[in-house]
Amino acid sequence: MRKMRLALALLPIVISTPAMAASVVDATNDIIPSFVGTATPDLDVTNFAVSLNPANTVFTIGATLAGDINPADAGFYVIGVDTGRGQNAPFSGIGEPNVIFDQVIVVQKNGTATVGGNSLTVAIAGNEFIVTVPVALLPSTGATPQNYGFNLWPRAGSTVTGNSQITDFAPNNALLAVSGVVTAVPEPATWAMMLLGFAGIGAAMRFRRDRRRQTLAQLA
Repeated sequence: MRKMRLALALLPIVISTPAMAASVVDATNDIIPSFVGTATPDLDVTNFAVSLNPANTVFTIGATLAGDINPADAGFYVIGVDTGRGQNAPFSGIGEPNVIFDQVIVVQKNGTATVGGNSLTVAIAGNEFIVTVPVALLPSTGATPQNYGFNLWPRAGSTVTGNSQITDFAPNNALLAVSGVVTAVPEPATWAMMLLGFAGIGAAMRFRRDRRRQTLAQLA
């Protein structure tokens, strides 16, 4: 039910943003060579998307993974954001020198997320997550919100211990921006169907619980 409420709450935001959105498809099983460990499917990005509402006040960021997100497997998702300066560029040694950022959004598999110590709204269902981020929590260091750059990299483990934890980058060695740095733009229906899928999962679970209660009541 919580996932369904979150999905329905996010739906009006996403539907209102068709013109300012971009997404990138990432190959399955493209775990980077520097990764050390066993990569679970939910640490393999297959799609990453960012949209910005017309008022330039809220980013909606979504991702699809190769497998269902499983909180029992230690790992989390880092979204690097370049708001203009891009002062951090720590990935040259693993072949990703163009992934730069000055702020990070952290999404946990348990359905929580933060940026700069501030909590964010997240919806997780199956192999997808969506997080909404107020632009006010990502203050500019020179760029306009339309030109902010984003990159998603999953990490294995529960804490940051080095670049060898990173399983994937989306996009590879680049940044995604709603202004068209990556030009594949999802139709409004793509976002809508993703979020309605979250709602459908919650509704189906509730329907099964109700049917089970009715059956037990008839047998009593």
